Amino acid sequence: MSHQTGIQAAEEVKDVFGSARNGQHRLLKIVIENEELVLGLSKPAGGSWEEDYERLLLPVLDQDLPCYLLFRLDSSNSLGHEWLFIAWSPDHSPVRHKMLYAATRSTLKKEFGLGHIKDEMFGTTRDDVSLSGYKKHVTAQSAPVPLTAAEEELRQIKLSEIHTDIHVNTTKQTLQGVAFPLDGDAMTALQQFKDKKLNYVQLIINFEKELIMLSNTDSTEVKDLPKRIPKDAARYHFFRYKHSHEGDYLESTVFIYSMPGYSCGIRERMLYSSCKNPLLEMVESRLQMEVEKKMEIDNGDELTADFLYEEVHPKQHAHKQAFAKPRGPPGRKGERRIIRRPGDEAED
Repeated sequence: MSHQTGIQAAEEVKDVFGSARNGQHRLLKIVIENEELVLGLSKPAGGSWEEDYERLLLPVLDQDLPCYLLFRLDSSNSLGHEWLFIAWSPDHSPVRHKMLYAATRSTLKKEFGLGHIKDEMFGTTRDDVSLSGYKKHVTAQSAPVPLTAAEEELRQIKLSEIHTDIHVNTTKQTLQGVAFPLDGDAMTALQQFKDKKLNYVQLIINFEKELIMLSNTDSTEVKDLPKRIPKDAARYHFFRYKHSHEGDYLESTVFIYSMPGYSCGIRERMLYSSCKNPLLEMVESRLQMEVEKKMEIDNGDELTADFLYEEVHPKQHAHKQAFAKPRGPPGRKGERRIIRRPGDEAED
């Protein structure tokens, strides 16, 4: 899953990583901007790693946006200095940002060099990544004690990464994501949807069986859609949107990926995000079903009639009036102008 997003490190970051591995920095903050990994800031060492830890690290944490942090420890291995890698993902940051950072995490680690990373943590609160939080993490790694919620989520991320690599018989690893197969009922329902025997199909991922399964096929109108969106779990939805546009009656196939924010665990968010594109590719290629609109929402209340109409028929010509042909002078409407060519008067 290391290249799901296609986001890579900017040249500046690659240069900084080179100097960091030589010991020139104590702390690096890396963020995603304009679809690139870029340097947020760097801090030099001022004392021992414990003296520098909270003095340098905690003040750079944003309470609303994720980031990656690389903190140099005082230990070393055969490759050089050893580093602590921290994936910071505060609870109240936008779900799209969380998913983007979760899916790009492996890319950053490989770019920096896995051999230089001694340990890694995942944090959603400042207590998770404080000095005491790190020491608890180290203790938890070396002894069979219960993990904190953040550590359990990090463990699930690692398991999901390993899971998608080794289960080659049940999943297909691609650059776009992880392709879990559809079970028989889900495939039948999608075929019936294509044949217009159903107007709504909801799918759910069964994580234990590694299958995309059927969840709901209730007859659904636009007014019913908000009630079909779970508030505490992700789902995929296929909906036949019946409406009129510019005098024509249309039935548009709409795909909705609903993900209700941080109420879902990181493993659930990553796997739903990862399976989405392969699912759509299968539907469009194998079932030959055209999906006119694909959208992502975090709240069913967004699915109003006006919202659906504007998503399916965006106002592409809203600014054309500014380029309209200018009108002629007032009071001259209908008058013909006689244009004389050179030489006309001589002929008269």
